[in-house]
Amino acid sequence: MRLDDEAESQNVEDRRGSGGIGIGGGTIGIGTIIVALAASYFFGINPMTIINGAQVLHGNAPQQQAAPRNAEPAHDAGAVFVRRVLGNTERTWQHIFRTEFNQDYPAPKLVMFTGGTQTGCGMGQSAMGPFYCPADRNVYIDLSFYRELRDRFGASGDFAQAYVIAHEVGHHVQNVLGISDKVDRARARMSREQANALSVRVELQADCFAGVWAAVAQQQNAKLIEPGDFEQGLNAAGAIGDDRLQQQTQGRVVPEAFTHGTSAQRQRWLRRGLTSGDIRQCDTYSAQSL
Repeated sequence: MRLDDEAESQNVEDRRGSGGIGIGGGTIGIGTIIVALAASYFFGINPMTIINGAQVLHGNAPQQQAAPRNAEPAHDAGAVFVRRVLGNTERTWQHIFRTEFNQDYPAPKLVMFTGGTQTGCGMGQSAMGPFYCPADRNVYIDLSFYRELRDRFGASGDFAQAYVIAHEVGHHVQNVLGISDKVDRARARMSREQANALSVRVELQADCFAGVWAAVAQQQNAKLIEPGDFEQGLNAAGAIGDDRLQQQTQGRVVPEAFTHGTSAQRQRWLRRGLTSGDIRQCDTYSAQSL
């Protein structure tokens, strides 16, 4: 990606170095995090629920971490990259919202943190990976995830990293459009297996929205996307499919526990957004086949 000419977003809060939550000998143990992640992958349980519960049982309930009050934004490469990508998503989704819905796009805030941080959805941990909290409309990311994306999942490249942000912004778009509320109401009436299946459609739509962002951004700036960029994104989407993660962590695949979709599904819906550039093509809920 060529981001040199992209204006940086002002909706980024840098909480790195504000304390965080220790792992292993600190507030919670690495074993708790592993259990939490396994529960998330296999049973659809929010890992925050297990981690927060463990902290309470150990008398270490998480406290709000104060964000550093820096007069100037951090200028390290990771922070600049995040601000530029987020800035592009803001301008691109503003264009889409005005074109498709005749309304302004209310941009989310992105919070960079290290280790752990308090969110409107509970205590967030870097071990969860990047996530979106609909309660406070913030995207949260520990930039160390990019190292894991490259080293553990074999997904390298700046567009792969941008896809991660764009996917979480896709959840924000769902929230703004009222899709998240409808899904939550439907999920409350479902069994766990049914709720997991619905969660898959939610995640695949966020992948499609990420693709729409990239396609429209390319239309607005032909120099932004470079050869091989889209392939990087598709590789990243395939690397974090439920089937591949389950095979890596437990040696077998449990389809009824899927919450994000298979590698092939995630690639298919991201590609759909990339090739169409049309938000209307992202209706995963009506699709007969994912």
